Amino acid sequence: MLPSPLVIFTEPLGLLITGGRLTLEGAEDALAELDRRKVPLIFSSRATRMELEFLRRALESEHPFITENGGGLFIPHGYFSPRIPDAVTTSRDYHSIAFGRPYEEVTEALEDIAKQARVEVVGFHQMSARETAENTGLPPKAVREFDEPFFIAGETPQAVRRFQAAAAERGFQCTRGDRFWHLSSGADAGRAVKRLMTLYREERRARVRGVAIGSHAGELAVLAAAPQAVLLPGKDGEIDKELRGRLPGAKVGASSGAAGWGEVVLELLDH
Repeated sequence: MLPSPLVIFTEPLGLLITGGRLTLEGAEDALAELDRRKVPLIFSSRATRMELEFLRRALESEHPFITENGGGLFIPHGYFSPRIPDAVTTSRDYHSIAFGRPYEEVTEALEDIAKQARVEVVGFHQMSARETAENTGLPPKAVREFDEPFFIAGETPQAVRRFQAAAAERGFQCTRGDRFWHLSSGADAGRAVKRLMTLYREERRARVRGVAIGSHAGELAVLAAAPQAVLLPGKDGEIDKELRGRLPGAKVGASSGAAGWGEVVLELLDH
């Protein structure tokens, strides 16, 4: 397909989908206009492929998407005309580029790192389907491929520092999400964004404008990698302090949530 000169990246969790349900109120006009103008809306998320596929089906999206904090980039077959050298066929629907180490290696490392750091952790792979659903509001046992969410029992700053140091020694990244810590190795949402932007430019053979919209510090990699970033206020109406400090040149949206996101998108489309 011939891409639009504009590509938008966003984390849909807590914005367009909450607790496994669509929360599109206030964003409908923006979504319709993106579809009408054939502007790619790229979901770059901490969510799994299964969770993002649910949203993509609901919105009838045919665009690529990035899963599990940059663990994998999934591209529908035939989306780009040239062959993608580093992509492999993972299903009848997608080519994929894996940036993260396989999930089984991550879960095995979680227990070793916890032991080395002298902390007790509980990962998703240790929870029952019921516990996963109760703790996250997500579909029971959504299949993970690159990233393991977990929590530290009796968490203290000292325990966190020990765990992060032990993880780094083994080549793993430990990042905080809204409710859980996430362990991965090689996953890099910023790298996935840059790879996808390169593919769009090669396809179009012209300048392509990439914009990332986000509100949480966990989205920093995507916001920093995109040519342009727009920060949305959180539920408290304030811009995240870490994002504000790390991205001083970013534009700032006026409103939070799906409605605020929709306002930003419509403004981008008008310029």
